[in-house]
Amino acid sequence: MTGPSTARRLAVAAIAAIAVVAVVALAACASDPDPASSEADTPDPTTTDPTAEAGRQPEGFTTIQALITETDGEVCEVCLWLADDSAERGRGLMGVTDLGDPVGMAFRFDEPTAGSFYMFQTPTPLSIAWFGRNGSHVGSADMPPCLDRPAGECPLYSPGAEYDLAIEVFEGGLEALGLVPGSRVELVEGSESERCPEAG
Repeated sequence: MTGPSTARRLAVAAIAAIAVVAVVALAACASDPDPASSEADTPDPTTTDPTAEAGRQPEGFTTIQALITETDGEVCEVCLWLADDSAERGRGLMGVTDLGDPVGMAFRFDEPTAGSFYMFQTPTPLSIAWFGRNGSHVGSADMPPCLDRPAGECPLYSPGAEYDLAIEVFEGGLEALGLVPGSRVELVEGSESERCPEAG
C-alpha cells in the first residue's frame, strides 16, 4: 500500500486549516427519502444555532480512519469523524465551526439506502460524496445553505443510487482528497477511536 504523496498531505493540511478558521456553523443531516418521515434523522431546530461560536468541534462522535483509492491507484489514509447511528447521522456537523484534526465526517449505514441529505439551517456550503457497498463512488454534490425555509422545504440531495457511506467536507474539498468519480473508499475496521492518531 502506498502512503500519501507530499502533495496530498499538503492538500489535506490545507483543508484542515480551512476548518480551523471557519467562522460560521456547519450542519448536515442524513434522512430517509422523505425527511419528515423520520423523527430520528430530523434535527431539532431549537438546537441549531447558525451563530455558534468559532472553534466548536463535533461532540459525542468518535473518529475513524479511511483509505481512499484514487483513480490512479494511489492510496491515501485520512481521519474522519464517524456518524454511524440514526441520532449521530441526524446531528451530523450541526453547529460545528472547527473540524479539528479530522478532514470531514463519514456517515455509515448498516444497510444500503437511497435516503437524501439536506442543509436545514446550515450556513456553510458543504460538498458530499456517496459510496456504494463495494466502496465505489456513486455520486457527489455541492450543497448550499438552506437558512430561510422550513426543513420540509429545503432541497434534498441524493446520488440517485443506493449507497451505504457518505462523506461530507467543506465545499470544494472533495477533489483535494481524491473523492472523485472512479475513486473508492474503505473505512478501516478496528480504527475507531476518540481522536485521530498522532501523525507518524
